[in-house]
Amino acid sequence: MLNSLTPERADALRAILPTDRFAQADPGHLQEPRGRYKGNAGLVARPRSTDEVATLIRAAADARVPVIPYGGGTGLVGGQVSPDGPLPLILSLERLNAIRNVYAEENVLVAEAGVVLADVQAAADDVNRLFPLTLAAQGSARIGGNLSTNAGGTGVLRYGNARDLCLGIEAVLPSGEIFHGLSRLRKDNTGYDLRHLLIGAEGTLGVITAASLKLFAKPKHVGTALFQVASPAAALSLLAMARDHVGESVTAFELIHRQGFDFLAETLPQIRNPWEKTPEWSVLVELGLSGGASPADMLERLFQEAATAGLVADGMIAQSESQRTDFWTIRESIPEANRLIGSVSSHDISVPLGALADFIAEAGKRIAALGDFRINCFGHVGDGNLHFNVFPVPGKTRADHADQREVIKRTLHDLVHEMDGSVSAEHGIGRLKVDDLERYGDPAKMAAMRAIKAALDPLGIMNPGAVLRRG
Repeated sequence: MLNSLTPERADALRAILPTDRFAQADPGHLQEPRGRYKGNAGLVARPRSTDEVATLIRAAADARVPVIPYGGGTGLVGGQVSPDGPLPLILSLERLNAIRNVYAEENVLVAEAGVVLADVQAAADDVNRLFPLTLAAQGSARIGGNLSTNAGGTGVLRYGNARDLCLGIEAVLPSGEIFHGLSRLRKDNTGYDLRHLLIGAEGTLGVITAASLKLFAKPKHVGTALFQVASPAAALSLLAMARDHVGESVTAFELIHRQGFDFLAETLPQIRNPWEKTPEWSVLVELGLSGGASPADMLERLFQEAATAGLVADGMIAQSESQRTDFWTIRESIPEANRLIGSVSSHDISVPLGALADFIAEAGKRIAALGDFRINCFGHVGDGNLHFNVFPVPGKTRADHADQREVIKRTLHDLVHEMDGSVSAEHGIGRLKVDDLERYGDPAKMAAMRAIKAALDPLGIMNPGAVLRRG
C-alpha cells in the first residue's frame, strides 16, 4: 500500500537534500497538453545529479511514496500526471541538463535526461553531425522523456524511433540503485538488455538519467516537396517509387488531408496555404542525400514519373530554405490547429503499410455511421503511423459529443486490431490507454510485463497507474 506525500513526509525529504532542490507543484506539473487529466502532487523535487535522484528514490521507497518522473510535460497520454491515488513526489529532471560528452568521430553524444531535444540537435550540429529525432514539441520535450516514451516523429522512416537512436542509458532503479549502462558500444551481447527494457517503460521501471545517443552524418543536400496525390493508396505507390529512385535517402514522407489545411485556415490564418485550390490529399516528401546528386532534380524526376503513372496531379519543390521551412511549418502546425479546434477523440495508431489505405476508407465509413463529424487524418504514412482524429462539425464542440468519445475510440481501435495494427504507435500508453492495452494486448506479453514490474518495482512506487493498472 502506498502512502501520500504528506507535509510531514515532505519535510523528511527536504532534510536529505539542499532546500533549493524542492518546490511546490505549479500548474505545468499538474496538467497535460490535451487537458484530459489534472494531476496532484505533494512536492516537486529538482535534483541536480544522478546521485541525488538515487537518494530521492531510496527515500521514497522507504516511505512508500509514489514517484512521477517528469520531463518536458509534452506527453499526450497522461503519463506525466497522477490524477488520483496517494499524493506523489514529482521528480523533475529539468536540472539534469548537461551534454556530458560528444564523440564526433564515433558518432556518439552523451546527454543527461533533462536536456531539451532541440539542444541535443544543436549540440550535434555544432560538430557537423545530425541527431535525427524530430518532433513538433522538440523545443520543450526532454530527451529522457523521449526515451521513456520511445518517441517517434517525422524521421522514423529513415532513422527509427528513439529506441533505435540510443546506445546506452544510465538510470536509477526503483530500489535506488544506479544502473551504469551508459555504453558507447554498437555491439554488446552480455545478457539481458536493460536499456531496451527501460526505454518505452514510461518511468514505471525506473528513471532514465542520461543516455548515449547515436549521431549521423548530415546530408549534404536536402530537398523538400509538396505533392498532390490522388488517394492514400497513390501516396503509398509514390513512396515505393521514391524508394526505388533513392533508396533509404527518403527522410520523411508525411500524409496531409485537406481537413488539416482547413483547420489551419480556421485557427492559424497566418500560416500560408501554398495550394491555390487545396487538394483532398497531399504528401510532404523530403530527401537527404550525401553525394553530389541534386535532390531537387530527383524530386522533379519523381514527380514526372508519378504524374505519368497517375499518382500525382500537381506539386511544388522548395526552391529555398525559407520555402522548405514554410512547407514544414504547415505539417508541424496541424497538431496545434487540432488542439484549438478541440477533438472529440484523438488516435495515434499504426497499421501495416499494405492495410493503410483500406483502414482510412473503412474508418471513415464507421465514424460516419456514428454521426456527423469532421476527420483530420494525417501523419507519418511512410512508417504506417496515422493520427486519425475526430472533430465536431462547425457550431458544435467536443463537449457536445462527450457521451460518444468512448464508442468512437472503441470503434477505431477495434478496426486497428482487426488489421493487425497498434492502438499506440508513438505516444505510449500512459494512463489514457491502460484499458486499451488490456483489451488488445497479447496475454503472454501482459503477464510478462506484470512480472517484470513486480520484480523491479515490488513496492509499486514508480509512476503507479501508468502503462499497467494500479495494483
